[in-house]
Amino acid sequence: MYLNKTQTYTLLVVAIAVVSSACGLRQDMQDQPRYKTYKKSDFFADGRGSRKLPDGTVARGQLYDNKAFYTGKIDNPSTTPVETTTNAAGNTVVTSFPNAIDEFPIPVTKELVDRGQERYDIYCAMCHGPLGNGDGMIVRRGFSPPPTYHDDRLRNAPVGHFFDVITNGWGKMSSYAYQIQPADRWAIVAYIRTLQAGQNPDNSLKMNTVAAPKPEAPKTASPGGAK
Repeated sequence: MYLNKTQTYTLLVVAIAVVSSACGLRQDMQDQPRYKTYKKSDFFADGRGSRKLPDGTVARGQLYDNKAFYTGKIDNPSTTPVETTTNAAGNTVVTSFPNAIDEFPIPVTKELVDRGQERYDIYCAMCHGPLGNGDGMIVRRGFSPPPTYHDDRLRNAPVGHFFDVITNGWGKMSSYAYQIQPADRWAIVAYIRTLQAGQNPDNSLKMNTVAAPKPEAPKTASPGGAK
């Protein structure tokens, strides 16, 4: 089928009209009035275009109602301040643990310890050393040594203390909350306890767990150490 000159011209005009109409529609949608994030607004009394979330709003999968699992702290913390001292290496170390839980909030299994070893080797061993002696490769190259896991202070420290340090950091160690999910932090703590038990076989360590439902780990991505 062949089109004559008039028909071809007519189709071309129609095509241009359709394209122009579509572009015009897109332009209107793109340039419609709206507020950009953090942009100033004269419409709201507080002058902000971004609105605060309503009180009590919880993002899906971020309820975190199991405090022991997500913080390593007891449900009703006391106001007793944490006591610290300075060790021989000049590190400020914690000597009291008033609000840390002393039992794991999840079952300690071989799978958990194996996972903890894997995460420990990735995130912790470079400073704390493969056995937890504080002699990792970075320390051998001049970085300040962290405390050994095998002194009486940390052998007797509750498990919640180690979880808190991984989560919030301490001293020269920064927080690993973003790199390591809560379940993996507990796995690392379980492996630290295994290292301590291996170096001190005659010293019993708490590896039992509290009766608490296993929470669903967050889907978005969270080395461990000691204060």
